[in-house]
Amino acid sequence: MSETKTNVMRVLEQHKIAYTAHEYPHGKEAVDGVTVAQMLGQEPQRVFKTLVAKGKSGGHYVFVIPVAEELDLKKAAKAAGEKSVEMVHVKDLLPLTGYVRGGCSPVGMKKAFPTVFDETALSCPTVMVSAGKIGFQIETEPQALINLVRAKTAPLVVS
Repeated sequence: MSETKTNVMRVLEQHKIAYTAHEYPHGKEAVDGVTVAQMLGQEPQRVFKTLVAKGKSGGHYVFVIPVAEELDLKKAAKAAGEKSVEMVHVKDLLPLTGYVRGGCSPVGMKKAFPTVFDETALSCPTVMVSAGKIGFQIETEPQALINLVRAKTAPLVVS
């Protein structure tokens, strides 16, 4: 394990939230979340990906869902209180959030966007999310993460 400390880890420490850092082998490109879960020996339903969408009103929203699932845009819009939402383009991710695709975390974005976790997060003893850098994940108690980013939970995935 390297001693890499990401901004996400620093934020968790500032708020005295216990976490476990995990590192996986990576190149420059992001690998899909299911592969990340396999590399870390985790069940995909406990590893969450962070997706950023734009609402019809122009506001941005963050959705955190299990890596093997697909975001249901209708459910996401309902959870965000929007008529509709669409995913932001990869090129807009870094300037908007400060994170690259594959290293996007709900913690420590440039701006605090309204955040919604899929409701299944609460049924997990711990969840993993990106530590803000490709190759790094943090594992922590879901409620602590939800409280930290002032998120709510809702059904978000395609059923």
